[in-house]
Amino acid sequence: MDNKFGADIITLTDEENNEYEFEHIDTIELNSKMYLAFTEVNDSDDEGVSEIIILRLDKDENGEEVLSTVDDENELEAAYEAFMEEALDDSEEDE
Repeated sequence: MDNKFGADIITLTDEENNEYEFEHIDTIELNSKMYLAFTEVNDSDDEGVSEIIILRLDKDENGEEVLSTVDDENELEAAYEAFMEEALDDSEEDE
């Protein structure tokens, strides 16, 4: 992802109205659906590794775009693999 204009930071609110800041790191299309990968801002472990959160772009009953959790394990695994393949391709291009 090209960050020449700075990181894409969004705030998401969970069901209990807790707010979390996430950095958008990539978007892919898989099986005619759009998936977005995020990392929580300032949430890295001792080794500097952050957890990747994958959300699907859906439309609500009013036709508005919303981010949804991916509950199906197979769908989530396929999206994760697609993101990892793209990351590997990007790192090979940089060499």
